[in-house]
Amino acid sequence: MISQEEFPQDLCDAGGLDCSPTRKQSFGEYSRVPLDDNSDTPEISDMDTELIFPLMETKLYKRRWLMLFIFSAYSMSNAFMWLQYSIIGDIFMRFYNIDSLALDWLSMIYFLTYIPLILPVMWVLDNRGLRDVLVVGAAFNCIGAWIKTGTAHPDMFAMTLLGQFVCSIATVYILGIPSRLASLWFGQKEVSTACSVGVLGNQMGIAIGFLLPPILVPNVDDVDELAYYIRIMFYTSAGVATLLFILVVIVFQEKPELPPSQAQAQARSTPSDENSYLSSILRLLRNKPFMLLMVSYGLNVGCFYSISTLLNRMIIDHYPGEEVNAGRIGLTIVVAGMAGSLLCGIWLDKTKTYKQTTLAVYLLSLIGMIVYTFTLNLGYLWLVFVTAGALGFFMTGYLPLGFEFAVELTYPESEGTSSGLLNCSAQIFGIIFTISQGKIIDKWGTFAANIFLCIFLLIGSVLTGFIKSDLRRQKANLQQAEVRTVSPTGSESSAKDYGATASSVHWQRQS
Repeated sequence: MISQEEFPQDLCDAGGLDCSPTRKQSFGEYSRVPLDDNSDTPEISDMDTELIFPLMETKLYKRRWLMLFIFSAYSMSNAFMWLQYSIIGDIFMRFYNIDSLALDWLSMIYFLTYIPLILPVMWVLDNRGLRDVLVVGAAFNCIGAWIKTGTAHPDMFAMTLLGQFVCSIATVYILGIPSRLASLWFGQKEVSTACSVGVLGNQMGIAIGFLLPPILVPNVDDVDELAYYIRIMFYTSAGVATLLFILVVIVFQEKPELPPSQAQAQARSTPSDENSYLSSILRLLRNKPFMLLMVSYGLNVGCFYSISTLLNRMIIDHYPGEEVNAGRIGLTIVVAGMAGSLLCGIWLDKTKTYKQTTLAVYLLSLIGMIVYTFTLNLGYLWLVFVTAGALGFFMTGYLPLGFEFAVELTYPESEGTSSGLLNCSAQIFGIIFTISQGKIIDKWGTFAANIFLCIFLLIGSVLTGFIKSDLRRQKANLQQAEVRTVSPTGSESSAKDYGATASSVHWQRQS
């Protein structure tokens, strides 16, 4: 055993290393280095060379992309069923003989279900793992889709609402997964990109939900013919959901044999106590930067949910008879957002500028919303496509930024817990904004309703500016990177070699 005082000086003498007090603080056991800025860095607790900087074995598996694809496809299926009613809302209102608020609840049921169920699902994710959560979610998605196949009749609105409710339960098992899956399967330099691709699947489903229903269900007067088209749409989505459920059960794996990054390796080696779930939530609720992010994320995504739900009404109000183009405008919003999500993920992996990128995208979302608001009623449909696309690029592109920024602010807490709380905030604001904006449209029109959203996006931008950029996951990876140092000969050596060199020097001095 080497004493605390002898070891650092031996290293300095042997390798010409920087042994200033600040530098010495990083020479302790890695697992004991705190990530809380309010905590003091501990003194070196054990200088046994086998415990210094435990550089753990990591590996990236090619099948990580298959896991990501399966999840993205399953998420896409669920997101499609969220919007398959609202984008042709005028048709379903006539078919089921319901008012606009009843129609909006076919979309808002997704938001309402999420709020009470997210805490139990996060507990399942922490205690049973990623695979079990995805299997259960895929099962709910499949069951809900099959329930809806029997609701293509004017008297079956209650049953179709039940089917949508079952599908909404599956959403609780989806929305918080991208950051968790990315951390479990992907390396440090690709984790943000992987999270973006995971979010991309959900956005792809929304895009298809905007595009296909107006094509599959034309606005015809004959009720029987309309029921036939609706039935085709429901059976198609049920078939896809069944296929994806089988794929999740057979192919999807919990996690790779070896961790993909040093941060994930440390997370695996950290023992969890019995109260870890509750204590984790309490720590997050006391984390001021995360709480600011949670509110600002909810405001931004809540606005996106409201726009997506009410898009048909807003477009038809200014451009009567343009149901198909309303779907295409929604498609434009989401496809542009998919590009924004992917580019933002790549940018984060390259630069690690989490707060700067999040704030910039938030401000651009606000600007995009203002431009969209003032151009919607000008009578130029092509201009709406352009402004809606710009809005979608930034507003939808913000989704993975929020997830990844939250993981950085809350490491080493579970990614599923932080993502779940973000999404819970988004669902709450989604319900508030959708109901409020719908009422404003009915009374004062779309311009006032969109100004209403602009005000809250401005508030969210201000809150984002106050978030302290405490990148804890990056600190963990950088601390592990310090295990590679320069040996006396000028070559790089691993932590194991580093300890061996120190032991040799100490033994020679004692002999």
